[in-house]
Amino acid sequence: MNSASNIKVAGFGGQGVMMFGQILAYSATKDELFGLWFPSYGPETRGGTANCSVIVSNEEINSPIFKNSDHLVAFNGPSLEKFKKNVSPKGLILYNSSIITEAPKGCDQTCLGVPINDIAIELGNAKVANMVMMGAYLELTKMFSDETILAVVKKILGEKKAHLLELNEKALEAGKAFVRNASISYA
Repeated sequence: MNSASNIKVAGFGGQGVMMFGQILAYSATKDELFGLWFPSYGPETRGGTANCSVIVSNEEINSPIFKNSDHLVAFNGPSLEKFKKNVSPKGLILYNSSIITEAPKGCDQTCLGVPINDIAIELGNAKVANMVMMGAYLELTKMFSDETILAVVKKILGEKKAHLLELNEKALEAGKAFVRNASISYA
């Protein structure tokens, strides 16, 4: 891994934005890297705005705050509009093309729309859309191994939701498969 990745994950409350960020930060720790997750919520939990800043680094992290991100994972249009201007020119913008119908204009970064809601519904549970996005993100960045991610997801789900691990694993793989079959123009 390069020295550090600043990642902004944003969407509506209830889309799994915070869990996405937590998985990345916890995976960093599991792989003996430094990981930091810094949440920011709007006034509502479900339907309001939610975003988190995640830093994954092989060096100590001095601050949870950054202006420019290397990667933006946008689950909705308002989040894409709000944060795309702060993505570095050689960065990555991954967005939910199930609800964001137009690709970002003037995208100097690697930009890819993933129909995460549609794929999750095909899998039988709309709530795993964030894991479809996680699979797509991991396929593009190669940040963590499947083994690391699945261990962290298993821990987050806990015993009460352990029966959902297989579905989450399928969602991860579906996101990865989408990226493998997509035509992507890299910045």
